[in-house]
This record gives sequence, C-alpha cells and structure tokens, in this order.
Amino acid sequence: MSFLVVELPERRRLSAASEGAGDAALVRPGQEYAWVTSPDGLELKAHGSAPAALLPKAGAVVAVLSDADVAWHRITLPKAPSGRLREALVGVLEDRLLDEPETVHLALAPNASPGQPAWVAAIDRRWLVAQIAALERAGHLVDRVVAASWPDHPPTGHFDRAAGGQDDDDSAAGLVLNWSHAEGVVRLPVKSRLTRSLLPADALPLTRWTASPAAIAAAQHWTGAPVALMAPGQRALQAARSTLNLRQFDLAPKQRGTRWLRDARQRLMSPGWRPARIGLAALVAVQVLGLNLWAWQQRQAIADKRQALVATLQSSFPQVRAVLDAPVQMQREVERLRAVAGRAGDGDLEPLLQAASAAWPADRPAVDSLRYEPGRLSLSAAGWTEAQINQFRGQLQPAGWRVEAADGRLTLSRSASTGPSL
Repeated sequence: MSFLVVELPERRRLSAASEGAGDAALVRPGQEYAWVTSPDGLELKAHGSAPAALLPKAGAVVAVLSDADVAWHRITLPKAPSGRLREALVGVLEDRLLDEPETVHLALAPNASPGQPAWVAAIDRRWLVAQIAALERAGHLVDRVVAASWPDHPPTGHFDRAAGGQDDDDSAAGLVLNWSHAEGVVRLPVKSRLTRSLLPADALPLTRWTASPAAIAAAQHWTGAPVALMAPGQRALQAARSTLNLRQFDLAPKQRGTRWLRDARQRLMSPGWRPARIGLAALVAVQVLGLNLWAWQQRQAIADKRQALVATLQSSFPQVRAVLDAPVQMQREVERLRAVAGRAGDGDLEPLLQAASAAWPADRPAVDSLRYEPGRLSLSAAGWTEAQINQFRGQLQPAGWRVEAADGRLTLSRSASTGPSL
C-alpha cells in the first residue's frame, strides 16, 4: 500500500496585541503542505510542497503535527469505560490545561494501561479539525494523525530553522531545537543562553542529534559533535512509522464503508483501469441490447398467441363479429351451445348432487337439508368429524371440485382452475 505523509503547517499564535481577536488561525487561503510519498511506509519515494488539491494520491494518508502544536502530559491513567475515558482525562488534566476542556483534543500514547503512568497529548481541537477537514475536502481521507516527536528514550534532538530564521552556515538566529526524552518533549530556541542549561547534562551524551539541511552547520557548531543530516521529509516519514495515532475519541475515523467505496471509486477511475471501464461499459451495453431484444420477442410471441385465439374464436363461431376478449367470448359461446343441447353444466344442480353422492361417507345418514345456488351446493354437515370432512374433500378435489366447511355446512363448487365441460 502506498503512503502519503503530510506535514501540517505550524499553528499560528496570536500576538499580544491581538489577544481579543479570536482563536488561532485555522486554514490559510492557498495553504501549502509539505508532503512525502512512500510505496511501503519505509522508503522515501518523493517529496515536495503543494496545496491540498494538488497533493499526490495514495492508499493511506498520515498527517504529522509539528512539535509546537502538541503538548504532552504525564498522568496516571484513570480506570474508566471507553465511552467515559475522555471525560476522565479532562478531570485529571483540568488544572494543567491552558484552555477550556472543550477546545482541547486529547489522545493517549500507545500501550496505555489503566492505573499505570501514561502520556496524554493535548492539541488545539478547532485547529486540528479544520486541518483534517481541509485535507478530506480535497479527497485525502486522513487515516492517522501523529506527532513529529513524542516522549521516548534514548533522547533525540532535532534542529531546524523557524520561519524567518537565517540560513547562514553557523548562525544560531532562528535555530530551534526539538528535544524529546523520557520526561517529555520541549522546543527551545538555540540562541537563548538558557537552552543548554535546561537540558540534563547526563542525557546529552546519549542524545541522537539530527538536523535539517538548513540547520546542519549551526547545529554542529552548537553541539560541538557530529550531527546526522535528515533530508526533507525523512523526519515526517519516520514519525509516520510509529504506532501513534492521535485520531481518537470523537475524531476517530468513521464510515469505513464509505471510505472503502471512495477508495474503490478512485482506483476504478485511475488510468490503469481504463480498459476495464471500457469493457464493463461494453458488457452493460450488450446486456441492455439483449434484454430489449428478448422483450421484443416475448411481446411478439404473446401477440401471435392472441391472434391465434381470435382466429380460433372466429372460425369456431362465425357469428361473433367483434372480438373484445377471446377466451371469455369463447366460454360464453360454449355455454350457450351446451344449454341449447340440453346438457347439464358443471354449475347445475345435477352434477353437483352426483359429485356429493359419489363422495358421501358410508357411515353418514342422508343429508338433512340442502340449498342450491347457481354453481354452488350447500349441504347440512352437523355432527361431521374433521376426518370425515377431509375424506369428503379429498375425494372431490382430484375431480376439480372445491369443498368449504363452515358453520356445520359443506359448500361444494367447481374449482376456478377447471374450465367448463362440453
């Protein structure tokens, strides 16, 4: 899976003159992001800087926060259900947070266990939400959010240039040290005389020093020791390899199904899938054409059968001039011929009595009363058992008769599926 690692620009702070102007700036118009791509999350393939809409596409997106935008707090993790854990963290950190709890996003470092010491990251929530939304509006769904550095041992120190800093070979102006160790993460200006005194002397020999290309000479001059060069994007890719993920609680990624559908759509619309799209469109076109041809054949077959019925009606009964419903008219003519010939029809009393007599149970006396309606014969069945009724019905059903039992009477009629007899 390919990876896109995006470095979020450092959050702009308010100056003392504009404290009442509102919250920190969110997403600047035309804001550009430093980015890195990797085919496997280990090897750096390409890097650059571009607005969100022009960032490369990748299978997974990781956003990296600068050291200045994450505050780390060491606490004893409270024992609380997962649904109430954030409220429990707010209760523990309430005295340490500089802002209102609802404006701060909190996230736990990996492997945190209840009742044990744990690190909690605090980030400006409104700013982080805006940054994630800006990337996702451009079609880059952020899978993880990580910090550029986190509390770790042995210590690491990375030098880079702050915005507006000098790029002179050994100038400390604008040089910033991002130092992380087991007790936390600090960001210190190197030009300050207090910086070296704030670092534990016993930890300095164990520190792994790195620097960006613009800060390498000044970093070596300040440390008096070799400093490893870290090319642009390497630090962000290194952060993306960690197991850290600050998208927790209410900022956790949701709608995994929608995310999968969007990713599948992007893959399908890529140039490599163009032959497959053409083949799929051709297949759909052939299927639609075949269905229309089959429907036309079915309509033609039905029309031929209707015409055959009309021809049969007109040849058998020439006196019928206008054909509106051939089957109904043919049945009506057959009934008329039967009546003229004096033959009893299925709905007459004689066939109904013959059918009832043939199936009448031997252990039952003669019927007490009966009632006849055209096509229906109702017989008294007081005292009949369920077995006798089922036997009576079972003998008549194969011959096309229907038997209904209700309120101590049996009603005999011809089944609807049985046509008239001649």
